[in-house]
Amino acid sequence: MHHDVYELRKFYYTRALGRVVQRVLRDRLTGLWPPEQVQGMTVAGYGFAAPLLRPYLARARRVVSLMPGPQGVMAWPAGMPNCSVLCEEAAWPLDTGSVDRLVLLHALETADHPAVLLDEAWRVLGPGGRMLVMGPNRAGLWARSETTPFGFGRSYTAGQLEAQARAAGFVPERTGAALYIPPSDRRFWLKSAQMWERTGLRISQVLVAGVVLTEFTKQVQAPVGRGRKVSVPSPLDVLEGIARPRPAGQGAGRAARGPDGGPGRGGANPRPT
Repeated sequence: MHHDVYELRKFYYTRALGRVVQRVLRDRLTGLWPPEQVQGMTVAGYGFAAPLLRPYLARARRVVSLMPGPQGVMAWPAGMPNCSVLCEEAAWPLDTGSVDRLVLLHALETADHPAVLLDEAWRVLGPGGRMLVMGPNRAGLWARSETTPFGFGRSYTAGQLEAQARAAGFVPERTGAALYIPPSDRRFWLKSAQMWERTGLRISQVLVAGVVLTEFTKQVQAPVGRGRKVSVPSPLDVLEGIARPRPAGQGAGRAARGPDGGPGRGGANPRPT
């Protein structure tokens, strides 16, 4: 089951609960990756990560919002040159190793082939690149609510996210959570969302969050062992087909002797007539 881009846009940009979710998740993202630290980098998002990427537009070298075909695409950001593109789950229009920071939001839980999606994420990330995956928490209330985008598709525990990303070659760096308020439009929860987020970070063992988020890195192992041997050809091998030079006088000595080894014609001690 895939999201619909119209419903996602409606939730994040017109619904009060969605705007609170956008602010909470954006704060968690910029807390991990401050905008000033991505100066000159390429930042990409896949799924529906556009609401979180705006803080990087002014500093990053390039920002791209990738949206899967079954979901649909919208122009983003509003009032600025478009940075969003429609793409296939297993074929992103990005060069290999060209991305420094990658965000997956509403992506892995609805993917037809999650392993293939992570393989594509591995391809576009450069060595040392970082990926942040945000997914519905299996133990949270948000995964059970069909009134928000987090109630669709698969839900995960932090351990399941790590295991799936490890299988694709990623190395987990840190694990966290977000959305400690219930998925409710009541003003009390919306106005106190930031307070609940701060409380949840301190006593996360008691409060159950709606979203699990895990940061991964792409670490490429350096080649180990002895290096390859380098064969340097002899300079004389360049002159193939040309006889090697002989010491001076070697040819003349053979010419001065006859076929039987004796003195040849014109040699020393000629026979008297």
